[in-house]
Amino acid sequence: MKKIVLFLILTLINTAVVIPIIYEATLNQTTPNMDSSVSSNLSSGFFFGITFGGTTVKQAENLIDKVKSYTNLFVVASWTISGAQNSSALDQVCDYAAAANLYFIVYFNFIYYNYTNQIGGYYNSSTWEDYGYTPWHVSWLNTAKERWGDKFLGVYLYDEPGGKQIDLGYWNGNTTNPFTGVPNQPHYNSTNYDQAASRFTVGSGSILRSGSMQHVINSSIPNSVTSPLPVFTSDYALYWFDYLAGYSTVFVELGGTAGIGNKVQQIALCRGAANVEGKDWGAILTWTYNYPPYMEDGQAMLKDMKMAYGAGAKYLLVFDYPYSSNNSLGVLTDDQFNAMKTFWNLIQSTPRSTFGPVKGSVAYVLPENYGLGPTPDNKIWGFWAPDNSSALIWNNMETLLNQYGPKLDIIYDDPNFNYQSDYSTIYYWNSTNIS
Repeated sequence: MKKIVLFLILTLINTAVVIPIIYEATLNQTTPNMDSSVSSNLSSGFFFGITFGGTTVKQAENLIDKVKSYTNLFVVASWTISGAQNSSALDQVCDYAAAANLYFIVYFNFIYYNYTNQIGGYYNSSTWEDYGYTPWHVSWLNTAKERWGDKFLGVYLYDEPGGKQIDLGYWNGNTTNPFTGVPNQPHYNSTNYDQAASRFTVGSGSILRSGSMQHVINSSIPNSVTSPLPVFTSDYALYWFDYLAGYSTVFVELGGTAGIGNKVQQIALCRGAANVEGKDWGAILTWTYNYPPYMEDGQAMLKDMKMAYGAGAKYLLVFDYPYSSNNSLGVLTDDQFNAMKTFWNLIQSTPRSTFGPVKGSVAYVLPENYGLGPTPDNKIWGFWAPDNSSALIWNNMETLLNQYGPKLDIIYDDPNFNYQSDYSTIYYWNSTNIS
């Protein structure tokens, strides 16, 4: 599934992977009994909150006031605010969130920073002056921890890089360079999956080599942050390679009209990547429809929240966009806000293990650098049609998802990681004992 973030409307995905009826029945159970003797699960560092996609400080303050009693995380997902000519509006929103005792993450579409040299002959420091901007992002990031302490969690940089790679052939969705008009498709020169993986993660034009990512995670280069910062994004494909590209945390998208099977599959891919690579993961509830009411109803939302929490997500977000003059709180209704409140109250006094296995105990291992999309008909790495191994890979995946459900992690056969000790049972994509 895809979502909108800051003016991009994308389509939904649908996959026919069926999870055993017993697991869906578990999600439909009534709320577990509260036990006041159980300590708050929030002490383990679980973050639950909402994304703000409005355009004004007042809208952000209204949303904070609405949710501050049953969330602890606020994501400023507004390029209007974080991409403005100065930091005034962003400072106000962050001050308000911190005063409400909320942790917060700030979205950036790219990082403004001083260029000491021309980049490709078209992008240099004078460009900022021409447009009335000053490159304030790096200096802002360098003082954020001092100003807001641990309430500032890090940077949400770009959006859906893996999904865009699969669907559009380039991780940022721009098929041409906006300055030169030259096609932005370096992966077309790849002759195999290894080259495509390398170019996505560390090659020319990749996420890791982009100026913005480098200036946030690499303090050794000029005009970068003084200390590396955690970097977040959300996605619906290629989670393994998102982490390799430099992300600290990826939020798996749980929107769309896809059934529970697809959601468990995506969690297995994201959680598995995070586990093996030593990173954090989370989930974000995104659009179910491309038209009003956009989001699923409160009952379905509560089920998805329980599922992600039970699977061990460290972060859980609810996507809230668009805003209008008639809707100062975005697209969410009281039904959905009440679902969030119910979930918050539930996790205060109920052990997380009540909701699911928390951690995968069984691994399904994909071929090294196989750029798997979210559905069987997706192009591999966004360029190659399904190959001779694709049918077997997908059939075995579906079989194991039916057999193990939320206990399954889906990972990659990468010699840089020792995953054998992490799982009690391991199946490879071409194993002959899957039935």
